[in-house]
Amino acid sequence: MQLIDGKAVSSQIKKEIAEEVNRIREAGGKIPHLAAVLVGHDGGSETYVANKVKTCEEVGFQSSLIRYEEDVTEEELLACVERLNNDPEIDGFIVQLPLPDHISEQKIIEAIDYRKDVDGFHPVNVGRMAIGLPCFVSATPAGILELLKRYEIETKGKHCVVLGRSNIVGKPMANLMMQKAYPGDCTVTVCHSRSNNLKEMCLEADIIIVALGVPEFLKADMVKEGAVVIDVGTTRMPSSVTKSGYKLTGDVRFDEVSPKCSYITPVPGGVGPMTIISLMKNTLLAGKKEIYK
Repeated sequence: MQLIDGKAVSSQIKKEIAEEVNRIREAGGKIPHLAAVLVGHDGGSETYVANKVKTCEEVGFQSSLIRYEEDVTEEELLACVERLNNDPEIDGFIVQLPLPDHISEQKIIEAIDYRKDVDGFHPVNVGRMAIGLPCFVSATPAGILELLKRYEIETKGKHCVVLGRSNIVGKPMANLMMQKAYPGDCTVTVCHSRSNNLKEMCLEADIIIVALGVPEFLKADMVKEGAVVIDVGTTRMPSSVTKSGYKLTGDVRFDEVSPKCSYITPVPGGVGPMTIISLMKNTLLAGKKEIYK
């Protein structure tokens, strides 16, 4: 069993991005600028956005953080999106999800200029990804592809089971794993809460990508010997042994599943660090105008 170390890979990519930003600076080019919009004070969102701002500093990007209280109106938020769309200084921006119930997330996502949509959630980017055109790929799936590539894990002709059908991970992941590319060229099965024979399907899988948000869902009796397991889950579970009073728990029962795997991602330290670094890669592409000229 080999552990897929997302922390180490993300550190390596961080170095690569920083070197490229230095080259841009030395050539007198424009330094990429990422803006983040944060609504309310959700603990998870606060942490994610703080990490994004910190990573921007580490790679040499410019960054802006725009904050709104929980009671911000949809109109105000749409006006903010419009301002960022039209600001030539901002290369890419994200509106941190989830948003309060009175705001339509879909309306906000669709209002973002797809050329600045470094989260990769806009229908134009999702559609381009589906048919294999250059686009901003959403950060978690892009991070998983990068891990498979850097660990040289064979995907061609393999059976990949994706557990979960969310727009952010499950659907794009399934789409990417079946593309004519590496990583890709898989036969893909998507399972979800309504799937019958879920255990049997998992037992046939060479690669299992678990993105359900159900702690320790995948157990040893669902995984065949030698499978590759990618755990996207990060649920905060109460813990008496950590200072914070909680610990991050994945969707895989790691202790019993890992001995059967050829490769597996831990939680934390697997897919998580790759998500932020993929956002940085998209911001670099946006800054260089490499996808949308």
